[in-house]
Amino acid sequence: MERLLRLHVEALDEGGYLATSDEVQGLVAQGQTVQETLQIAEVVARRLLEAQAKRSQNYGDSLLNSRSELSKLSP
Repeated sequence: MERLLRLHVEALDEGGYLATSDEVQGLVAQGQTVQETLQIAEVVARRLLEAQAKRSQNYGDSLLNSRSELSKLSP
């Protein structure tokens, strides 16, 4: 599934570019050119979103297991 993200790209005083996004917490990418920075940002965003989805799935599984254990305790 494709998703569009708004990125903020700025030129760094020491050279290169930095990309961040308010839409994906933790997304920070740095490259020598704008194109390289955007490519790195795409990889970082995919990994962060995959990790976020996995955490959500694990949390949901944990809740289901907790409910199952509670139902065993009920008379």
